[in-house]
Amino acid sequence: RLYGGAFADVVYDHFLANDQNEFATANELLSFTQHAYAQLKQNEAWFPAPFNTMFPYMESQNWLYNYQFNDGIQKSFIGLGRRAAYIKETETAFELFLQNKSYLNEQYDTFFQSVKSFAAYTMEQLLKH
Repeated sequence: RLYGGAFADVVYDHFLANDQNEFATANELLSFTQHAYAQLKQNEAWFPAPFNTMFPYMESQNWLYNYQFNDGIQKSFIGLGRRAAYIKETETAFELFLQNKSYLNEQYDTFFQSVKSFAAYTMEQLLKH
């Protein structure tokens, strides 16, 4: 339970990377990831120490792009396990991800639509004031 949020974030990144409504082609996803890394680099001075150490690997291995693949998720889970103090193994989490992928994708669809609606509403409210 302690690391559930981190695993859920990676799983939702997988579904986002495969969301045809957001990235119609692999090139669109690649372009997005390159832009995201460039934006992050502009703010490196603000990185917490652990992220500062990890970011060069994240960028060079293009984690954001590789989240679209099952093996990218598996590698990310393994990395989470390596960095976490209380996770002994991550294979069970990956197996559960594969077994429940359809259900998790449905949950992503519901969640992401809610997030987009909330963000649009919030932006509209902010622009009014």
